Amino acid sequence: MTTADNPVVPTTDTRQANRRPRRFLRDRNGNVAIEFSLLAIPFSLLVFAILESCISFAGSQLLANATDNVARQLRTGQVKAAGLTEATVKQLICDQIDILVASGCPGLKIDLRQYATFKDAAAMKIVYVGSGSTKELASSNFQFDPGKSMTKNMLRVFYEWPVMTDFMRKAMSNLKGSKTLHFASMTWQNEPFDD
Repeated sequence: MTTADNPVVPTTDTRQANRRPRRFLRDRNGNVAIEFSLLAIPFSLLVFAILESCISFAGSQLLANATDNVARQLRTGQVKAAGLTEATVKQLICDQIDILVASGCPGLKIDLRQYATFKDAAAMKIVYVGSGSTKELASSNFQFDPGKSMTKNMLRVFYEWPVMTDFMRKAMSNLKGSKTLHFASMTWQNEPFDD
C-alpha cells in the first residue's frame, strides 16, 4: 500500500525492463543480418533463374549454328548423300555442340529429307505424343532421306535440353523428363555437284 509518507520507488530492475522494448526498437546493429536473411533466398532464386536461362539460350544458339554449318556442307556437296548415314550427320552436329552438352550428345535427334517443293518443306510440323508433363517428340518427326544435287532439302535438328535447376524445371520444361526442346532448321536447294 502506498501512502503519502511511503511512496513506491521503482527499482532499477523495473526501469530496465521498461526500457528493453524501446532499446530493441532503436538498436540498429542487427539490421543488415536480418535484411540479408530476408533477401538471400529471393536473390538466389533470381540468380539461378538468370543463369539457367542464359545457358539454355547459349545451347540453343550453338545448335542453330551447328545446323547451319552442316546444312552448308550438304548444300555445297562437301558431304554427299551417297554413303551418308544418320550417325555421320549426328556426329557432325555433335562435334560442334559438345562444349555445352553431355558426351555423345544424348537427346540429339535429326530429320533430313528431300522435298518436291519448298512449300512442302514449309508445311512440316513438329509432332508430339502425349500432353503436359508427359509430352514427347513423335517418331514420325524423324526420317533420313538426303537428296542428291539440285534437290530441295530440309534439315531439322532437335535437342532435348535437360533443365538443371530444380525449382525451374516446372516453369521451363515442355517435354517429358523435365526437358525443354531446342530446335533448329535449315531449308535449301543443293548446288549442282557431282553425285
